[in-house]
Amino acid sequence: MSTLRTDRVACGDAGDMDLHIWTPDQPPKAAVLLIQEIFGVGPYIRAVAERLAAAGYLVGAPDVFWRFAPNWEAGHDQAGLGASMEKVGQLDFPAAVSDVSAALAHLAGQPGIESAPAVMGFCLGGTLAWAVAANAQPSVCISYYGSGVPDMLGMIDQVTCPTLFHFGSEDAFIPNAGVDAIGAAIAGREGFVLNVEQAGHAFDNHESEMFHNEAAAKAAWAKTKAFLGLYLPA
Repeated sequence: MSTLRTDRVACGDAGDMDLHIWTPDQPPKAAVLLIQEIFGVGPYIRAVAERLAAAGYLVGAPDVFWRFAPNWEAGHDQAGLGASMEKVGQLDFPAAVSDVSAALAHLAGQPGIESAPAVMGFCLGGTLAWAVAANAQPSVCISYYGSGVPDMLGMIDQVTCPTLFHFGSEDAFIPNAGVDAIGAAIAGREGFVLNVEQAGHAFDNHESEMFHNEAAAKAAWAKTKAFLGLYLPA
């Protein structure tokens, strides 16, 4: 079992952000910054963190909404979805990118960590992961169904780390044309991989009856573990 603590990360004049950190049983050499969905650092994201810690990674999950809704958590139902979408509407995206980049640096400075952490995000976090890859220096980027990514392909030349994108071919929130645009943009770029599962949005989220697709989740997670194992072994 991993151990959990909460660090505070300085984010300029605005104050300090919580960064929840899972430490694996054995002293870690590699780290993953895990960026939440719109539902907060709730049971689902904590379960993903446990998965990564079980694989040997130090894991940090920042409280992305801390500036206006500290420690936000919502249920994975229609009510929770609506409330969380309201929170996304309050998010200052450039400030969030800066905050998450500060969390990446904090994680990189932890004892025993030998290289820059990977960044991995889901939904909103998938978009933020791509922005962090373009604005900071993670070792790896793994973006699950980031709806903002197709409109942010102009920053692709700023991304120098290996990057894995996961999308669902039946995602009602992300048009297939956007996913196709990502495929075209990364064609011929070494270390960039696009994986499309036959599933809808948020297919990895086992807390959500609306979205979860077990077969797609298992297939994509196997690819995620292999990608991390190739470029950032634990």
